[in-house]
Amino acid sequence: MASLQHGIALLLVATGLGSCSAASQVRDGVGAAVTAPLDDFNLRREFIPTVLLQAEGNPYDTRNLNQCTTIAAEVIRLNDALGPDTDEPPHDDGTRLSERAQDAAARAALDAIRNSVTDFIPGRNWIRRLSGADQHSRSVQSAIQAGRSRRAYLKGLGMQRNCAPPASPSWYRPRSAAYAQ
Repeated sequence: MASLQHGIALLLVATGLGSCSAASQVRDGVGAAVTAPLDDFNLRREFIPTVLLQAEGNPYDTRNLNQCTTIAAEVIRLNDALGPDTDEPPHDDGTRLSERAQDAAARAALDAIRNSVTDFIPGRNWIRRLSGADQHSRSVQSAIQAGRSRRAYLKGLGMQRNCAPPASPSWYRPRSAAYAQ
């Protein structure tokens, strides 16, 4: 109960500081935080993008990757599913420190609400195992890892073929202006 009160306090701080972004983030996330037990009972599942399932099936597949443009297209598909790679510089989104602090408070409030709601489930670990939710979570993590491995492999392949980013890491510069196609 204390964590729920903590979550409500953080929620009030996040929404009361005046950031439209934080208030919107909390408003959009409260539903997901409150319905988190649906994940435990395997009534709601996280979607696994097709590109990650394909990467899990064969992360080192080189079919149809004979040009830099096709390698880049595949890396972009993986970026869309996974978010930016670790070699990408952080984007300066123009937010000020106070706005980032409000966003962090909003995330903390949502985490506290989610934890409070799921703490009421007795035998939660067993329910997750029996319902298949635990297995699905492992499948999601496996697909994410395979997608990351594939993206790294593709960027290495792009460097080998002298491709410009995004078919190679963002810091890589092809050896000549007319890089390989």
